[in-house]
Amino acid sequence: MFSALIIALLALFKLSSYAYFSGDTSIEIILSGIALVFFFVGLYINRKTIRPSADPSGPIDLKKVEQLGISKREYEVLVHISKGLSNKEIANTLFVSESTIKTHVSNLLLKLDAKRRTQAIQKAIDLQILSI
Repeated sequence: MFSALIIALLALFKLSSYAYFSGDTSIEIILSGIALVFFFVGLYINRKTIRPSADPSGPIDLKKVEQLGISKREYEVLVHISKGLSNKEIANTLFVSESTIKTHVSNLLLKLDAKRRTQAIQKAIDLQILSI
């Protein structure tokens, strides 16, 4: 896609340089044409990135959360971990102590059979109990 776009833009630049040197058009018209092409290409790329992907993460499997024995508070902590918050930031957000968050995190790691927070997040996504 991007290769074709680059080739088309190079062709446009070559065509505009020939048109300018032949004296058929002024530089302002050529520059405005190139600006319009870049504008529409930008709109196209923007629409492609804004659209939701064809493979949505799907709904959260609450039955799986219950099967794993994850409490509501532990699930809240898991969501905050997925946002990249530290234990201290999570504690401040949930109005609990940092040691309580550490306990919840260690419980989550055990229940998800993970060694690190990132691995826990990945397993939660794979089990469809967490969406990003």
